[in-house]
Amino acid sequence: MNEFSFSVPQNITVGKGSLAKLPEIAKKSVGSHAFLMSGPHLEKMGLVEKAANSLKSAGIAVDTFTDIEGNPSVETVDKATAAFKEAGADFIVAFGGGSPMDVAKAVGVTAKYGGSITEYEGAHKVPGPIIPLIAIPTTAGTGSEVTAFSVITDHSRDYKLTVFSYEILPAYAILDAELLTTAPASVAAACGIDAFIHAEEAYISTAASPFSDAMAEKAMSLIGKNIRRFVANRGDIEAAESMLVGSLFAGIAFSFARLGNVHAMSHPVSAFFDVPHGVANAVLLPVIAEYNALADHGRYLTIYNDISPVPAYAEEFEPMMLVDAIHELCGEIGIPANLTEAINNASKTGPVSAEEIENKIEAMAVDAMKSGNIAVNPRSSRQCDIEMLYRKAL
Repeated sequence: MNEFSFSVPQNITVGKGSLAKLPEIAKKSVGSHAFLMSGPHLEKMGLVEKAANSLKSAGIAVDTFTDIEGNPSVETVDKATAAFKEAGADFIVAFGGGSPMDVAKAVGVTAKYGGSITEYEGAHKVPGPIIPLIAIPTTAGTGSEVTAFSVITDHSRDYKLTVFSYEILPAYAILDAELLTTAPASVAAACGIDAFIHAEEAYISTAASPFSDAMAEKAMSLIGKNIRRFVANRGDIEAAESMLVGSLFAGIAFSFARLGNVHAMSHPVSAFFDVPHGVANAVLLPVIAEYNALADHGRYLTIYNDISPVPAYAEEFEPMMLVDAIHELCGEIGIPANLTEAINNASKTGPVSAEEIENKIEAMAVDAMKSGNIAVNPRSSRQCDIEMLYRKAL
C-alpha cells in the first residue's frame, strides 16, 4: 500500500435548488462584491443574470465576465484579471463548466500575486491563499470545483499549461442538479465521459490509495449507471444529481491519485486542434485501456461492471471485455468513433488532412511526455509508445 494522506478542506452544498444559497454563503463567508465569471452560452440562456440577481437582491455588488472560451487561454486570464481589478471586487464566483473554473482559479492567483499565469506553471508555485472563490458547476464533468488544478492554453507554445496547488481550491462549492437540465446531449455526453475517465484513471493509477479508491469507486458507480439515462434526458433530476455527485467524487479522487495517459495525451490534442477536452479524452480512452490491459491486476472487472449493462464475473472476465464495453458506451452516447473524426468535427477551417495530423504527432507526444500523469499510468510509456497510441486512435 502506498503511503498516503488527505484533507478535504472545502465546504460543499449539494441539492436541487441549492443555487438559492449563494447569497447566504457569500455574505457569511467571503465578501460583499462578487466578480461572476462564466461563459457566453450561459449568459445567453439567462442563467448568469439569474445568479447575479440572486446576489444583488441580498445587497451584494456584482460585476460579470463572460468572455471565456472553451480551452481558455493565457490571454483570457489576462483580460479577466484586468477586469477583476477594475471592478474592485473582493471575491469570485465561478459559474459554468471547467473553462470558467480554470480561469477563475487562475485569476484568483494573478489578481492577488501579480504577473502572468505562466509564472505559476507546475506544482506548488502559488505562494498562499488566492482571492476567495465559490464554484458552481453547470456540467457534470470536470470536478473542477474540488480540484487543485487550473489548465490554461498557451497559444504561443500550442501547449496546455497546468497550475497545481492546493491554494487554488475553491473555498465553497454549490452543486445544484437543476443547472444541468439545459445542457445539450453532446455536452452531457462529453462532460459525463470525462468525469468517468477522471475516476477510472485515478483508480488504476500507480499513485492510488485506499482513500482515492473509495472516491473513484463511488464515482464510477454513480456515473456508469446513470450516464446513458442522463444523456437521453437531461431533465431527469435523479440521474443529473448522480452525475454531478459522481463528478465531484471523481475530482477528489484524481486530486490525490493523479490521472494517466488519457489526460496526458488529450491536452495536446485540444491545444493543437481545439478538440473539446471531454471528446479528446473519450476517443483516446479505448485505445489506452487496451494498452494498459497488460498491467491490469483485477481492477478492469470493477470498471467493466460499472459501465456495462451485462455484468461479468471474475472467472469469465478478460480485460479486452472492458475495451469493448467502452466502445459500446461511447457509441451509444454519440462520441466520435476516432481521433480523426473528432479533429475534423472541431475544425473551423474545413477538413484536416491526414498529413497535417501526422505532422503534429511527434510534437503532441513531446508535450504529453511532459505531463506528470505519464509517470503514474499503470503501464510505463516512452515517447514512441505515445506516438503509437496517437496513430492507433486516428
